[in-house]
Amino acid sequence: MAKKANGSPRTIDFYTTIGLIQPVKRSAKNYRLYGSETLDRLERIEQMKNEKLTLDEIKTVLDQWSKVSPEEHIHRKLTDLQLHLSQLERDVKELEPVIGRLKPQQAKNVYKRLMPQTAACIEALMILINKGPLM
Repeated sequence: MAKKANGSPRTIDFYTTIGLIQPVKRSAKNYRLYGSETLDRLERIEQMKNEKLTLDEIKTVLDQWSKVSPEEHIHRKLTDLQLHLSQLERDVKELEPVIGRLKPQQAKNVYKRLMPQTAACIEALMILINKGPLM
């Protein structure tokens, strides 16, 4: 598991000890055996560590995720995205008068300053809500 997760056996043991991951079963020689879901869970753990969450916070988040069904989780995520998107739409409406007064080249320069990931996210969200691409 450690090799597949690009981690160390010590990390896997530690995460098992503190309850972040759990083996599916044990081998005849008493080795811990993990399922493919564990690899996904380890990836989520690494993502949250990169977002500067503590291991206790990560455990709390993972425990909450395991209490809800995948459908509930998706529904909650989509609801959160919809609320966030509504706020972004309000922000855009506030900016529309200012953007409308910009010359085409000035508007293009503003869009160029956006990080590519940000622009891609904005465009994806606009397509999801059927508003069309950004530019």
